[in-house]
Amino acid sequence: MMDSKSSGNDLLSLTRRNFLKTLGTTAVGTAATQVESVAAELQKLNAETIVGPAPIPIVLQVNGQAISIEVEPRVTLLDALRNHVHLTGAKEVCDRGTCGACTVLLDGQPIYACMMLALEAQGHAITTVEGLAHEGQLNPVQQAFVECDAMMCGYCTPGFLLSITALLKRRPHPDADEVKHACAGNLCRCGTHPRIIQAALKASGVSVTSQTEVIRYADLA
Repeated sequence: MMDSKSSGNDLLSLTRRNFLKTLGTTAVGTAATQVESVAAELQKLNAETIVGPAPIPIVLQVNGQAISIEVEPRVTLLDALRNHVHLTGAKEVCDRGTCGACTVLLDGQPIYACMMLALEAQGHAITTVEGLAHEGQLNPVQQAFVECDAMMCGYCTPGFLLSITALLKRRPHPDADEVKHACAGNLCRCGTHPRIIQAALKASGVSVTSQTEVIRYADLA
């Protein structure tokens, strides 16, 4: 016959054993549920259409024209415009979204074309510097740039033209500070910013005068 002490030990042992079994079963069940959840998510992802890496067909609305091209999903809007649409007005300079030479308008707003994928630009109206002139006639901003001699090497000029064009649509008669703010994302390495501001104000109909002071050698004698 089993004494009460032995019976108590067996009961305690059995209770621990049952506890460990229950704990193990719960852990396995939880893990299995998590695995099933992950598997369901993976199956869902696999069911979606994978884009790329091979070229895919896209349609870009550029300067009022629908243009169909095939590009890899990794291709930027700048690369697509220059190398596939063959519009080279937007320049590739820093390729890091800091200089503004690649500026284009997306639905009327200035953006860095080097910072957007071409496929993301689908369904939006894209305007490049080539789309500013109408039937061979320069738009007011372009004409003002010529008259104010606001170009040096000209590499940054397309970006400035588009930024200022967008500003004048939003603010037809800006002041100099507003022009500076609108062009804050564009960099002219030649240092032609004063003339660019003059050109923007002239295009808006504001009368401007040059602040250039000519100092003659004889005046310094």
